[in-house]
Amino acid sequence: MDSKPIYQKLIIYYFSGTGNAKNAAQWMIKEAQEQGINSQLVNIDQLTHVDIPETSKATLIGFCAPTHGFNMPPIALKFIWKFPRLKNVDVFILNTRAGLKLSKLFVPGLSGLAQFFPAILLIAKGFSIIGMQPLDLPSNWILIHPGVKQKVVDSIYQRCQDIVIRFAKSIFSGKRKYQAFWSFPIDILVIPLAIAYYFIGRFFIAKTLIATDACNHCGKCVEACPVQAISMGHGSPFWSFNCESCMRCINICPQRAIETAHGYVLILYLLSYFLIAPALLYLLKWMGLWEWIQASLFLENMYFLLYSAVYLIIVLITYRILHYAMRFKLFNRMIRYTSLSSYSFWRRYKAPKQ
Repeated sequence: MDSKPIYQKLIIYYFSGTGNAKNAAQWMIKEAQEQGINSQLVNIDQLTHVDIPETSKATLIGFCAPTHGFNMPPIALKFIWKFPRLKNVDVFILNTRAGLKLSKLFVPGLSGLAQFFPAILLIAKGFSIIGMQPLDLPSNWILIHPGVKQKVVDSIYQRCQDIVIRFAKSIFSGKRKYQAFWSFPIDILVIPLAIAYYFIGRFFIAKTLIATDACNHCGKCVEACPVQAISMGHGSPFWSFNCESCMRCINICPQRAIETAHGYVLILYLLSYFLIAPALLYLLKWMGLWEWIQASLFLENMYFLLYSAVYLIIVLITYRILHYAMRFKLFNRMIRYTSLSSYSFWRRYKAPKQ
């Protein structure tokens, strides 16, 4: 027999690129409604300001978002950072992450900082965290791999829905549930990658998307972008460094015109390995600084930041050239056919509608 809920009101703030986090939040809302809890679901990428209803000890607030590069997406972190301090309010964190399935084995993703950094921010604001639940919904990072097969998606979804319902029943009844701590030792190991992604990697990944000549300039990607990172330049979509790689644009494009420029990425890698890195190394040796850098961990970190800054400048310049050159049919086709995502086996990912 389920315990009676101790909360009278539930508010879940969510961000979702392709729908996984939204579905997870909806499962929580549905369970709350079945238990008679007054519930509200709020999409944070549509908010211009945070208008918090009157709260009390009987109010529960949830934050639900995907995991990007072992982090909570910047849009969600900024929202939590600006979230007002509330007295006597419990909160929970629910992050979706890249789950897969091998035969009958469900393979979990990694949260990295996606749970613990938001938790630190919320604790600093005086909230009491009563639940931390990672959820291994299907990986949607189709920049790296094809979308998961529908049969596998359905299987993963059924398992995750059951997990969310159990989590909801536990915390609604007043129990504390910190499932995120089970993966904490591994999450600690990927923190350097999480930091590198947040400050460097996501900017590079933002420049891997292009629109081929299949684009009909409908503008749906521009309208749907949650961070206004897409603009129409020379009649075709242009992605700025604000892009958070949420995959919303590439998955909603009705023409399947948005691709990952894998050929361009390969060229950038070769450019970095054979030109940028050796040139920067030669310059530092010529200036007599390389020995100092090798002797100091601090200077080695500064070198990494310097190299990353130079690399991102190169990315920005070459991406603008790429975007301009895409207007020419021959070049457009060349980029398109060197993109793995342009082929039918590279499935798009669409979260099931709940």
